[in-house]
Parts: sequence; structure tokens; C-alpha cells
Amino acid sequence: MSDLTKLTLAGALDGLEKKEFSSRELTQSFVDAIGAANPQINAYVVETPDKALEMADASDARRAKGEAGVLDGAPLGIKDLYCTKGVRTTSCSNILAEFTPTYESTVTQNLWDAGAVMLGKLNMDEFAMGSSNETSRFGEVANPWRRSGGDNSKLTPGGSSGGSAAAVAADLCLGATASDTGGSIRQPAAFTGTVGIKPTYGRASRYGMVAFASSLDQAGPIAKTVEDSAILLETMCSHDLKDSTSLPVETPDWRAEVAKPVKGMRIGIPKEYRIDGMPEEIEALWQQGIDWLKDQGAEIVDVSLPHTKYALPAYYIVAPAEASSNLARYDGMRYGARISGDAQNAFYEACRAKGHNELNATYMASRATGFGAEVQRRLMIGTYVLSSGYYDAYYLRAQKVRTRILQDFEQAFETVDALLTPATPSAAFGYGEKSDDPVAMYLNDIFTVTANLAGLPGIAVPAGLDGQGLPLGLQVIGKALDEAACFRVGGALERAAGFVAKPEKWW
Repeated sequence: MSDLTKLTLAGALDGLEKKEFSSRELTQSFVDAIGAANPQINAYVVETPDKALEMADASDARRAKGEAGVLDGAPLGIKDLYCTKGVRTTSCSNILAEFTPTYESTVTQNLWDAGAVMLGKLNMDEFAMGSSNETSRFGEVANPWRRSGGDNSKLTPGGSSGGSAAAVAADLCLGATASDTGGSIRQPAAFTGTVGIKPTYGRASRYGMVAFASSLDQAGPIAKTVEDSAILLETMCSHDLKDSTSLPVETPDWRAEVAKPVKGMRIGIPKEYRIDGMPEEIEALWQQGIDWLKDQGAEIVDVSLPHTKYALPAYYIVAPAEASSNLARYDGMRYGARISGDAQNAFYEACRAKGHNELNATYMASRATGFGAEVQRRLMIGTYVLSSGYYDAYYLRAQKVRTRILQDFEQAFETVDALLTPATPSAAFGYGEKSDDPVAMYLNDIFTVTANLAGLPGIAVPAGLDGQGLPLGLQVIGKALDEAACFRVGGALERAAGFVAKPEKWW
């Protein structure tokens, strides 16, 4: 039974249906694997073995009665920004302390209604702000992959969904929920040799997800294969009256799209994504992806997205601005952990010594000790660009740029069915290699933020290894509500690449 954790989601569901093993046996295998690996990888911040086995037993009972759901008995990991009833949810921030929700997010409720099993809550960058999973209050996540040649440097799994990606890559769950505000599903997937898809904005409900930037945040899965990601996304997506941005549209059969041929499809190659200083390995992989699709009968078309160069600066105005608004509620009075005189906190006492009244000192101490450095940096940026005298110069202009970026995509999609780009500008990097330079860290999102700004679906698929033996991914961007094209092209790339590499086990 030790090999059960190596199964794909589709393979595990097939085995459960054929009664080759029970959900309890499958779940116990993952519980044991997490117990052995998590002290080294730190993917899980809350482990729920008793709850998982209880859910597995209930699943086995349903299956015995012929009442199994589409995900019945499948053990999954849940990113720590999804509210889970009765299980601590902190978005990996001190400001939320030991917050335990009394309600369930819509996405996770959909999974439980389909019979899935919860293994625990997964590590992430604090409030999803980061590209390396080193801003979490619970510490860094170790990428299961390591550089070849005996280099044991600790590598990032990407962010903010680093725990989700690492858990899937290390076989610590069959799949995981994640979220994507500027690339936080696709970049970690590329760094760990897994598959991650961000659906069209509004496809999945944001109800019960801890907010970062509300016009950009979108739920999605990280999984082992393109087919597995389609299975999970079909369940995660739904119309929800509790989310005003939720789209009242039907969820298609995306799993069926994965095996469909790409012959006759027109695939766009945006020239603006050929950035200065792009590593030769990324360029070569992109060309390989083009050749793979061409060999399968797709037509390759050069397209232009002229406002791409403005995407990253626009994103880092819009996202912090929305974050500063969303996180204003965490002040230690209305919401969040409170640091007051009773706590005898040094920061609080220092504020009082400077003449601040008790209320203001509580605000200042709660936020200064509750938020980490990166969150504070973004909140300051967001507050600045929304302030009087700067709103028009920064935020309003960034929104106009966002509209131009969307128009670029709309014009390109008049002649092509999907776009093919690199997923990241590099393979996984080591901790500390970029953390001292916020701009270098932000550049990790250069290929992914455009899809968030335009609200489009995008999928990252592992397609090869770099010279150091680390995974590299390709990205497919589709039209709004055309996740089917992403899955079709993603499936074609997956078959052509034949990517079966796994990290050598060191944990």
C-alpha cells in the first residue's frame, strides 16, 4: 500500500471505484507520508488526520451503498486562505492568530459535497503576498526538488501557493486547492513540476477565501496531471449568490477536453514575451513547445500584446491598493488579533510613550506585530497610491492600463484560439537569493500577471528540466470562459513532453 500516494487523482478514483483499496487505506497512506515528510518540507501548517480518516470512512460507506460522488474518497490538501469550518485558518499571518471559522468556503464545500477528504491546511505566503513562500508566519516551505550535482541548497517551491505545490510534488496529497492573484498557482506549479490552472475570473466563488486583491483573486487547483487539474476544477467552480462577482454559467466537462487533438487550432505566440535577458533554456523550451504543437497540426501565429510591458507596474499598483482596502479591517478592534496594554507588548508601550492614546496605540501595535514585512510594504504602497493627490496619477492610470491590456488580448483572440508562453522566467531559486531585492522577486510574475489583469484563464504545464535538473513549465492562456482550450492545448503539451520526472526523495 506504500505506493498509493504516488497515484494520480484519476488513478486513485479508478482504484477506489474498482475496490482495489478503500478510502481509509488511501487516506492512511497520505497521513503516514505527511507525518514522515512534513517536518522537513513544512507544506502543512495544520494536519487533520482524525478528521481525514473520519471523512474516509464516511466515503467508504457511501461507496458501499452506490452513492459515491465524483471525488469520493480522494485525499486533498487545502491552502490556508480557504475558510474551513472548525479548522484553523490564518492565511499564514499572525494577525489572524488562532482564528477558527464557523463556516465553510464555497470552493471547499463543493469538494466535500463531492466526497473529497481533507488532509489539512497548506502553507502559503502571508495573505498570498509573495512569490517564494518565505513570508509565512509558519516558516519556509522546502521545494521537494533539488539541484543536481549534490547541491543541497533549500529551494523555494514558489508562491504564494508554495505549500500546495510542494505537497502535490512530494506526493503528500492527490491534489490541492490554491489561489492565483498574479501567478500564485502557475508559478509554483512550474517550479515543482506540477500542473496548475487559474480559471476565468468569476468561475469559482471567492466566498470564504481570505481576500488579497478582490478584482484579481481566483481559486484553482494544483495537481499532478492536466487531467487531474480538470477533475478538480470542475468541482471547485460553481455559481454562488454569496459572491457578487460569481458568473452564472454552467461548468463544462473539461476532463473530456484534455484528450482532444489540437489539429486546426490557431496558437498565438506573443512577441512581447521575448524579454531581454531571458535565459536560453526558457527560450529553447518555448520553441520546443511551439514545435510540439505544430507537429500535432496546430497553426502557429505571431501576435502582439503591445501593453504587456506595463502589466507588472500596473499590477503592483492595483493589487496593493486593493489589499490596503481589504486588510484595513484587521486592526485589533473590529477584526484580528489585538495587542493592547493587557498584553504588555513593547511596541504598544512605545506608542503610548510617544503620546498616542490607547486606541491608536492598540491599532498601531496590532498591525505592526500582526503583519509581516512584505505585507506591510504592500499596504504602504497601496495606501500611498490611493491617497489624495496620487489616486489619479497612480491608481486611476493603472486601471486604464489594465483596460488596454484586456483590449490587447481581445484583439489577439480575434485571430487565435489560445496563447503559448513560458510560465516563469527561471527555474526554482534558492531561499535568500532574491529576498533582499523586492523588484527581482516581483519579476517572477512577469509572464503570469497579464492573465489576472485581464481575468483570463491560464494553465502551467511541466515540459522539461533545466541544466540543473529542475522543472520548467509552459503556460497556455485562453479566451475568457474558454478553459477548454487551455486543457486541450495543455494536454497536447503534456503528451508531447512526456514529463515523468520526480524529485529524488531526500526527506
